Amino acid sequence: MNITVAGIGYVGLANAILLSQHHRVTALDILRERVDAVNRRISPLSDPEIEEYLAEKNLDLVATTDPLTAYRDADCIIVSTPTHYDPERNHFNTRSVEAVIANALAIRPEAVILIKSTVPVGYTERVKAMFETDNILFSPEFLREGRALHDNLHPSRIIVGEQSARGRMIADMLAEGAIRKDMPVLLMDSTEAEAVKLFSNTFLAMRIAYFNELDTYAEIRGLNPRHLIEGVGLDPRIGTHYNNPSFGYGGYCLPKDTQQLLANYADVPSNIIGAIVAANATRKDHIADQIMRQDPRVVGIYRLTMKTDSDNFRDSSVQGIMKRIKARGIEVIVYEPSLEQNDFFHSRVERDLAVFKETSDIIVANRMHPELEDVREKVYSRDLYGRD
Repeated sequence: MNITVAGIGYVGLANAILLSQHHRVTALDILRERVDAVNRRISPLSDPEIEEYLAEKNLDLVATTDPLTAYRDADCIIVSTPTHYDPERNHFNTRSVEAVIANALAIRPEAVILIKSTVPVGYTERVKAMFETDNILFSPEFLREGRALHDNLHPSRIIVGEQSARGRMIADMLAEGAIRKDMPVLLMDSTEAEAVKLFSNTFLAMRIAYFNELDTYAEIRGLNPRHLIEGVGLDPRIGTHYNNPSFGYGGYCLPKDTQQLLANYADVPSNIIGAIVAANATRKDHIADQIMRQDPRVVGIYRLTMKTDSDNFRDSSVQGIMKRIKARGIEVIVYEPSLEQNDFFHSRVERDLAVFKETSDIIVANRMHPELEDVREKVYSRDLYGRD
């Protein structure tokens, strides 16, 4: 099968590599540097499995910036472009998805278009009507940035939003290159599949918010949060996983997906979804207050990235802490090796770790790192377990 993947961020590149083990795949992106990197078999993203598979596996994969080259022979076109949340419209910005669909239909109208981008509930049915075609399907992704290919090779489940032989064919295609062979496969209505994606990420955000509020309580009351978390988590219905406190949920997916789900609840009775969104802001307020209680002159932000060994810091929770501290007139400096510029939102970027440590009165670290051990007395972190 000839497959085109439009957009080679984490979702797109992970799918392109997964599928190119058994199919001819063309990856399309507007960024020339990403395309060139993929064609040189160098990962443009920080992801160990993507780096390994590009360098070592025999993949039938080419990348291009030319839509005609990408679409003209495609049997299946996978849309994996970003859908940022637009707070003014209270909605995902899906223009890039619609642009891909329009372009693909103009060049290859008979191709099956599979949306992997996260979209609002009900979106697939709307675009099928908009473009007057039944060839558009939705299949949600459940990937972690930095482990995107790993999660495609070992999927927790495969969901396709069409209950048909075509839906089964798409599911089989996605399962074919996986290492795990016993994953659950669910076929359902496209609107149900869209809802599964948003409810899944919102549950993860709720779990983060829950353990963060537990940690806030322990910090204010002078209790040991590890004792509380371990005592709670040993109930097998709760579990001892995904429980490490942080500065709040952040990154590209959870903030926008919870906001979108809340918007989808506009005419549905609810309490929990709005409380999850509000809890994240409250946690950041608390963290900023705790930092300010130490009366620092200069606050150092150690890493902007959301996760260890990641190169992505879109909407990372620590940026919300930065904004709150700077609003109170405190100088903030940033240590982030992946940044090339000398300024990040009007805060100085310091690349010399020794100078960063010396200059900062308090160092704010969402996750601890061994290179901070010599200044541990300066570090403010709620990282209890040394893991994401």
